[in-house]
This record gives sequence, structure tokens and C-alpha cells, in this order.
Amino acid sequence: MKYAAASEKIRAYRLQIADIRREMRATQAAVEPQEVVDYEFKTPERTVRLSELFGEHLDLMVVHNMGQSCPSCTLWADGYNGLHKHVITRTAFAVSSPDAPADQREFAQSRGWIFRMVSHRDTTFAADMGYRSDQGKWRPGISVFKLVGRKILRVSDAVWSPGDDFCTLWHFFDLLPDGAAGWSPKLSYP
Repeated sequence: MKYAAASEKIRAYRLQIADIRREMRATQAAVEPQEVVDYEFKTPERTVRLSELFGEHLDLMVVHNMGQSCPSCTLWADGYNGLHKHVITRTAFAVSSPDAPADQREFAQSRGWIFRMVSHRDTTFAADMGYRSDQGKWRPGISVFKLVGRKILRVSDAVWSPGDDFCTLWHFFDLLPDGAAGWSPKLSYP
């Protein structure tokens, strides 16, 4: 296919995707929120409650990260640094993982992460939100909460996987003729 024809076809696909996103946002706006309990998380300093993570915001995004052994979760988290200063002007944001708080801190420092991290170790938070499989394996994704009075409501969530909309690197690779060509993230590169 000639470059101009292919570009036009791809442009049409992107317009279709934009239309689907509008439909998704409309559907999301109509979802009946799910009330959740005020979970407790651990940090190196102390125990914090889900309600405390909102800070001055009424909305909160909590990433379900599988922990420092997961290269894909690390790739996603590396990408939050650039977005973080923008995101927190609109909503509260935290990353939750099953790692111990001291391990989280050490790993975050080694990566230069600036966002808030909490440990859901020894809690039912990830499982209750649907981010632990029946076999006990962690799953990556995000849950979004809204504070309404004293109630905490989960208003949306999304499961993450390589190639999804939540890591721009995959979309950069989509522009290459061979796409990702079998590439997968690593915790470090030579």
C-alpha cells in the first residue's frame, strides 16, 4: 500500500478510536459507583487509610502494581514520573504493591520515582478490587475512587497488559514497521 493511502487509512482508524473513547467516557459516566471500605496500607513511616490518600482532592487514582519483580509494572511506573506533576493538579495519585514498604522505598529511589507508594501487603485490597487472580497471582491495573462525604466510591478501573493505552511506549513502537518485534521490558538494560 502506498504511503499516502496507508496514512489516510490509519487516520480513519484513529478517528474511530476517538469515537469509541467518547462512547467509553459516556458509559463510564453512567456507571453506578461501588462503595468500598477505608482500607489500610503501610508506608515506611506509618499506616495510612485509603481516605487519607485523597489529600485535598475528591478523586483518587490507585495503581495496582505487581511489585518490583515485574518488568512491565516497572515500565508503567517509570512513565508516571513525567505525568505525576500534571496528574496531581487534578486528582490524588498513589501506587500500591504487595512489596514491603522498605523494599518499595529502596526500589523507588533506585528508579528515581517521585510518586506516593503504599503497600497492600497482608490486606484484601487488591483481591477485593479484582487485581488478584483465583490462583493468588497479582494483576496490574488501576482503580479510581471518589470521596463523597465520608463514603469512598470506586467509580472505574482498568486492567493493564502490554500494548494497552496506559503505557505510551507500545504506541511509539506501533509506528515502527515491525512494531515491538518481540521486545519486552526489562528491569535494567546493558
